[in-house]
Amino acid sequence: MRLPLIPPSNLTPEQQVLYDDMRTGIETSFKGFSTIREDGALMGPWNPWLHEPAFGKPVWDLVKALSARPSLPPAVREVAILVTGAHFRSAYELYAHVIVAENRGLSDEKLATIVAGQRPVDLTREEAVAYDVASALVRGGVLPDLTYRSAVATFGAHEAAELIQLVGLYCMVSVTLNGFDVPVPEA
Repeated sequence: MRLPLIPPSNLTPEQQVLYDDMRTGIETSFKGFSTIREDGALMGPWNPWLHEPAFGKPVWDLVKALSARPSLPPAVREVAILVTGAHFRSAYELYAHVIVAENRGLSDEKLATIVAGQRPVDLTREEAVAYDVASALVRGGVLPDLTYRSAVATFGAHEAAELIQLVGLYCMVSVTLNGFDVPVPEA
């Protein structure tokens, strides 16, 4: 890990404001995996964002915007997030979102296949569209028109936009985690 975790007692005033907002959001929306150390220090992507609040706050605002009232079904969101995390081999992201995806009903077999970078054969129609969109986007280039139209036909224009933005966000999360070598918390 390239950035030490920051205990709340060591936060600057600017960091404290962001910390308070992130901690509230984490405790509300990010459950089931380790996010906060015993002394209150934030783990995962929140720590790098906290180190640089000028960058971290806008990213956190995007996280909140995409998490507050999602239009996409939870399993669909997790498929897209896991495809992205698997592409970047982002350990903390995969650790956290496998747990979330299990809690949202995705099977171990489906999750293992996605984490291995492959497309499961038993995806629902919606999950398959999410997989295809995320997979195409993380490979780079323009999202193929047929894939985009499939997303719009399956989810609607707003939800397709949400899916694309979600993949973009988790590309940023993955790069942040990998760039700062954020580890999976010890059990």
